[in-house]
Amino acid sequence: MQSAGAPIDVAIIGGGAAGLATAIFTRRRLPDRRVAVLDGATKLGAKILVSGGGRCNVTNRIVTPEDFWGGSSNIIKRVLSALPVDRTLAFFSELGVELHEEPNGKLFPDSNSAKTVVEAMLREAARLDVRLLTAHRVTGIRRDSVGFLLDVHVSPSAAEDEPGDVTRRAACVVLATGGRSLPKTGSDGAGYALAESLGHSLVPTTPALAPLLLDGAMHAKLSGISQEVELTVRATGEKPIHLCGEMLWTHFGLSGPVVLNASRHWHRAREEGRDARVTLNFLPGADFAKADAMLIALAGSHSRSQVHNALSGLLPARVADVLLATIGIKANTPMGQLAKEARRRLTHALTELPLEVRGSRGYTYAEVTAGGVTLTEIDGKTMASRKCPGLFLVGEILDVDGRIGGFNFQWAWSGAYVAAGGVAQRFES
Repeated sequence: MQSAGAPIDVAIIGGGAAGLATAIFTRRRLPDRRVAVLDGATKLGAKILVSGGGRCNVTNRIVTPEDFWGGSSNIIKRVLSALPVDRTLAFFSELGVELHEEPNGKLFPDSNSAKTVVEAMLREAARLDVRLLTAHRVTGIRRDSVGFLLDVHVSPSAAEDEPGDVTRRAACVVLATGGRSLPKTGSDGAGYALAESLGHSLVPTTPALAPLLLDGAMHAKLSGISQEVELTVRATGEKPIHLCGEMLWTHFGLSGPVVLNASRHWHRAREEGRDARVTLNFLPGADFAKADAMLIALAGSHSRSQVHNALSGLLPARVADVLLATIGIKANTPMGQLAKEARRRLTHALTELPLEVRGSRGYTYAEVTAGGVTLTEIDGKTMASRKCPGLFLVGEILDVDGRIGGFNFQWAWSGAYVAAGGVAQRFES
């Protein structure tokens, strides 16, 4: 394998959100150092471009460690506090990207286009003279007494270097390779093998923020309907996890924010060999007793109303009809004539309907990856590896995944800022 090009001071592997941000922050701290981003894709930022329905949910108005799952909450807290939301907004404002707030604190670019975010970051990288080595796929990393040797496959579409297999030398390496989610954007999990080769251990990965697949027929009859619900995930050996938010019925099962958040917990339990059950509460915050009292009150005030009409204030009409048919209650039964046993059956269905989850749509549709490099193997003050001097890790490759709403991007921005500071310390010491 031939050596190619001048040595790189800081080689950032991966040109997604975390990688580009790390490059920008690092060059700002170290303007005289050679910083390069190496990525196997011909165009950078593919995952940013498809995020948020093509609009890119850059961050959230309020971000706390409680919005994340995975590794040490203390490390997550330290990283997030280094670049909090207000400074993130200032950073993007400097790049010419102004953000506006939408429901649930989600912050999107005023242009409503993810392309605005990618172009702004690429402009800033170019202004700072970051070398963007696209079509350069890093296939191996070795450490020696001087630094790192990178095995790189250069494809024919590369703007720089002749195609073929070459070796590049770097003083520092930042792994920003992402996870396995949305593989069509280039996230194939290859970075995990690179991390392992340098001494790191992995928490087994699973899809997260993925739509769920259901058995049974109820969901297909309700496809296209969205509603506010509460989902509970009960996994063997853990406290139940209660999640509230919007749910969308689909032809394959369920989607929507609350379902995507729940998918993480279902997958983790199954990965660890534990049983996991998911139940649906159509009346968020109401338990059996409260819901039963509501039905008794309806029977008193709307005794002549048919059950499906009486439920119209609680559920979408089609959902009420399908639910009643599923549990064997005639929709035209007058509320006043609903037997106690039937009423209690309805109450159970309204507050704790079992969902026959058989899987999810997997990494192909998952927005993030749960699991990854063990978080305790990095220094939360610098994102430096505790296993390999000169190595830094940022973004989705780590065992951290946030709920939907801009939190995973904030983890990328904050981690990039911390890593840039850690790299600077290494060169300045």
